[in-house]
Amino acid sequence: MAKILSYEEKDTWIHRLSGATKLIFFLLWCLTSMLTYDTRVLLVMVIFSLIVFKISQTQWKQVGSVFKVIMVFLVFNVFAIYIFSPNQGTAIYGTKTVLFHIAGRYDMTLEQLFYEFNVVIKYFTIIPAVFMFLVTTNPSEFAASMNKIGISYNVGYAVSIALRYIPDVQGEFTKIRNAQEARGIEMSGKASLMSRIKNTSSIIFPLIFSSMDRIDVVSNAMELRGYGKHKKRTWYMERALKRNDYLVIGFTVLFMVVALAVTFADGSRFYNPFV
Repeated sequence: MAKILSYEEKDTWIHRLSGATKLIFFLLWCLTSMLTYDTRVLLVMVIFSLIVFKISQTQWKQVGSVFKVIMVFLVFNVFAIYIFSPNQGTAIYGTKTVLFHIAGRYDMTLEQLFYEFNVVIKYFTIIPAVFMFLVTTNPSEFAASMNKIGISYNVGYAVSIALRYIPDVQGEFTKIRNAQEARGIEMSGKASLMSRIKNTSSIIFPLIFSSMDRIDVVSNAMELRGYGKHKKRTWYMERALKRNDYLVIGFTVLFMVVALAVTFADGSRFYNPFV
C-alpha cells in the first residue's frame, strides 16, 4: 500500500526551504484564496499551485486516494450549494440569465454556474498547496516551524506526532486488511461496494486499539524524557532562513497584496463579468 500524505526526502528547492517558509506560504496562500472571489486571481493561483506541485515531485500515489475523497466532498458541496441557494449567483452579480428551468424555484442560471465555478477553483488553489506542504516538510521541522512563528511548542509537537504516525497507521491498516483477507474476507475490487464498506469497517476497531497502544508508548516516553518541564525548547530539526526562504516569503506577501488589491479594486471581492 502506497504511503499517503507522508514526508519523502527529495532533492528539490522546495524540500530545501525552511519549514517556517513553507508554513508562512501555505497560510498566506490559503488566506488569499479565502478572501478573493476574483476569477482572474483564482485562475492565476490555480496555475501557480499546479506548477509548484509539479516542481515538488509529489507522486500521485501519495495523494491520489485523498484527492478522490476531496473530489467527492467537492461534488457534494457544489450540489448542496445549489439545493439550498439556487439563486446565490443572481443575488451576488445582480443579473439573472436563465439557461433552463428545472422545477419550482430551481432555475439553472449562468450567474449560479459562474459562482459555483469560482467555488470549485478556490478548492484547486488550495489542494495542491496542502499536498505539497505535507509531503515536502519533515514533521519534526514542521513542529519547529510552528513554534518559530509563535505557536506553542505543545501544539506544534502534537501536530508533528500526528503527521509522523500517518505512515505507521497506514502500515497497520495494511497488516490488518491482509489478515482479514487471509481469513477469506474479500476487500478488493472483486466485491461489491457495500460489501467492501462493510468489510473495511471491521478494520476500524483493531486499528483504534493498536493506535491507542502506540499513544500510550509515546506518552510514556515523552514523560520519561521530562517533556513539558520548561516553557521553551530547542529543536534539532530547525533550519535557519536562507536567501531562497526570504525570496519566497517576499513573493508570497507581494502576491497577496497585489491579489487583494485587484480583488477589491471595485469595492467587491466578486469579479462580475455580467455588468
